[in-house]
Amino acid sequence: MTTVRIDAHRLHYTPLNQKIRAAIADGATEIIIDNVLGQRFIGDGVRGDDVTITVNGVPGGDLGMFMSGPTIIVHGNADHAPGNTMDKGKIIIHGSAGDAVAHSMRGGRVYVRDNIGYRGGIHMKQYMEKRPILVVGGAARAFLGEYMAGGLLIVLGLNGVTPISERGVGSGIHGGEILVRGPVDEQHLGVGAKQTPATEEQKAMIKPIIEDFAKQFNLDPAPLLVSDYTRISPASARPFANKYTWE
Repeated sequence: MTTVRIDAHRLHYTPLNQKIRAAIADGATEIIIDNVLGQRFIGDGVRGDDVTITVNGVPGGDLGMFMSGPTIIVHGNADHAPGNTMDKGKIIIHGSAGDAVAHSMRGGRVYVRDNIGYRGGIHMKQYMEKRPILVVGGAARAFLGEYMAGGLLIVLGLNGVTPISERGVGSGIHGGEILVRGPVDEQHLGVGAKQTPATEEQKAMIKPIIEDFAKQFNLDPAPLLVSDYTRISPASARPFANKYTWE
């Protein structure tokens, strides 16, 4: 394993990302970035299944956008849209994240230990064997899973927080599914979404995902595996059909 360490103190995001790309091109498989404070686009478009990027600090927006393969580990919070249109790989955030987490994500996994902002998982999609997964350990704000076209979104409500307490969950959802630990108030569902209790088969499906999530953050998965879950899914493949005019 070849390790490269980068000090991002007062370093503009452009040269920082140039250093990351150069390190990968030179064969580095482990990149550690210290003193990160709001630099955007870290790990965007990078490739390599054996590459791990560790971010010490708070990365700016679009962390890992278009990334295909690497693992990014953030020791801190993250700004908006980590995992935006990510193709493959994993982003592990030891803290909270902002709005639009996993925006248009099409593959790989994003794990957020704590809470996320508005419109998490907006327009997630999947194609054939690629199924993006977003797991939120704490709570999610309004319009979670808006316009979802595919993928899987799980909200766990750890540390006693209410996982869903705002409106618009699954608004316009026409593919994929959202699983929430515990009940979801009907008033929080968005247009085009329906909820049902998760079956034993559905709980078995998310078991390895929850175990992997718990492993990343040194959590005990047992209480999560025996909990009841609510499944939110599309009520229709065309939730806004009556909004369009056909000639």
